[in-house]
Amino acid sequence: MRVIRIANPGAAEATCRDSDGVVPRLDLPLARREFLKGSGVLMGTLAAGSVLAALAPSTAWAVELKALSTTEGEALMKMGRALYPHKKLADAVYALLAKDLDGKASGDAASAKLIKDGVAALNTAAGGNFAKAPAKKQAAIVKAIEGQPFFNTVRGQCITSLYDNDMAYATFGYPGSAWEKGGYITRGFQDLKWLPAPPLDASPKPYI
Repeated sequence: MRVIRIANPGAAEATCRDSDGVVPRLDLPLARREFLKGSGVLMGTLAAGSVLAALAPSTAWAVELKALSTTEGEALMKMGRALYPHKKLADAVYALLAKDLDGKASGDAASAKLIKDGVAALNTAAGGNFAKAPAKKQAAIVKAIEGQPFFNTVRGQCITSLYDNDMAYATFGYPGSAWEKGGYITRGFQDLKWLPAPPLDASPKPYI
């Protein structure tokens, strides 16, 4: 389970179980001294009324970066959203992308140079600060570097960082792994609410 730190001193790490599985409550305590260890910090809040806000005891979140600066992390978040835009997906999830890329930069000098140079190029193309540029301009800038090593690195990391985490599962309604719970067939095989119900003759009745 992946948990983003929440600025809620005194809270303990916990989980909240719904009818389909376990989702993170996002309430790992955050100490100010922990920020001093890193190069940057990404901070934000969960939108009121969102799925994640309903699950979390606090709407404030924070992610520590060790190799990248706050500005670089924010640029990577915006690049991730330009590549895979989801209105329902909270910035906290895109912060996981920056966190994972920061991990690459922390463990490999070549990756650090690629990422830092790539972000610098984004900022130059945006005329100063890529993260603060209009969304359409961000998308155009990202499109212009399609196929380059930096682009491929960020896009490749998006696949796991944005979609393989419990916050994304909760947002999109995915109940998570089911094999250890007996499979999907007896626990909501067709429970997705964003797809129309199939006709009864589309599938045979389950053999149980």
